[in-house]
Amino acid sequence: MDKRFERRTVIVTGASSGIGEAAARMFASEGASVVLAARSAALLQRLAGEIAAGGGTALAVPTDVCDACACALLLEAAQAEFGAVHVLVNNAGYNFRGPVEEAPSEQLARIIDVNLRAPVVLTRLALPYLRRSGRAAIVNVASIAGQIPLPCEATYSATKFGLRAFTFALAEELESTGITVSAVSPGPVETGFLLGDIEEVPDVVFSQPISTAAEVAALILDCAADGTLERTCPQLSGYLATAGYLVPQLPRLLRPVLQYQGRAAKERYIEKLRAKTKE
Repeated sequence: MDKRFERRTVIVTGASSGIGEAAARMFASEGASVVLAARSAALLQRLAGEIAAGGGTALAVPTDVCDACACALLLEAAQAEFGAVHVLVNNAGYNFRGPVEEAPSEQLARIIDVNLRAPVVLTRLALPYLRRSGRAAIVNVASIAGQIPLPCEATYSATKFGLRAFTFALAEELESTGITVSAVSPGPVETGFLLGDIEEVPDVVFSQPISTAAEVAALILDCAADGTLERTCPQLSGYLATAGYLVPQLPRLLRPVLQYQGRAAKERYIEKLRAKTKE
């Protein structure tokens, strides 16, 4: 296996589960010293122990990414433990599904705080560390929902649109610095983020192929290694999202068919989940 990240320090937010956990394990397997950030100390410590047992190096730093002081301490801990910060993966995410009118204001604010404000602030705090490392990378986990708006997830879509815009603009700002900035934009991913409240997920989401956390994590590592501006998975969903963005009438025309297909696929997932709970 290639060791693309030997002698490099990688911070992964939202590392306690799903895409973040998968990415942390992959970075460690490719030689990185991984700094695990999330709110759950117990889950982080367990993951750090498992990475160490597999021969990797990991440091658990419980962090609320919405707290700028906690983010500053996260960076200080990484620097103190490993001597540098080479890669920042802004993966932590939050969602509250349903019509905007029915959503509590505090939930809408939290979506914005976790998905957009936090990565912007943490990136700003990380830049001096990344500059000192010489060659560095920032990878922001966005979403296909940030390429084309998704009804009943309007605020989530808005934050992912914003995160992609931040990524593209910052990439230009840092073009000559040796720091690359990338976005990974997955469609639906088979993690608790999607399946944990599956009944609330819009049917149309399930009309698209569902990726695994490992598939998305692999794209994160690729972006950190080569600096590609954006990778989308599945690619077909990305093409459809681009077509829908360029021709706004297209999603409306296709929505009845996609909702029908998505509802059938969603019911299959619900049945699978019910079967697992009975085992």
